[in-house]
Amino acid sequence: MLKGFKDFLFKGNIIDLAIAFVMGTAFTAVVKSFTDGIINPLIARIGGSSGIGLGFQLGENDNKATFVDLGTVITAGINFVLIAAVLYFVLVVPVDSIKKRKIQEGNEELTDNDVLIQIRDLLSGANEKPHN
Repeated sequence: MLKGFKDFLFKGNIIDLAIAFVMGTAFTAVVKSFTDGIINPLIARIGGSSGIGLGFQLGENDNKATFVDLGTVITAGINFVLIAAVLYFVLVVPVDSIKKRKIQEGNEELTDNDVLIQIRDLLSGANEKPHN
């Protein structure tokens, strides 16, 4: 029972998933600091106010609870696109290329001569066995 669990844990897919999760979490912090430090000020500037940002107020009072902050939504979208793009180009593309290379190496076609040599070797091996 434990051997089966150990085999499950150490299969390539589980390890790849764990590595991708850790890398994604670490990279999220980098992208968040980039958007907080660079993108958010730009969005706030477009919105016309450095304190509130891009959005609109529901109602006539200046209540922050009724402010629809579109800048936050735009920032989350930018975060998602940046993280997805980097993970795709850093993890998915190289892994796919390695998988394709392994498949191509395993599917080498045999020539007619190779097939005939294999048949000859099989037949000569069968003739060498003693008959009872």
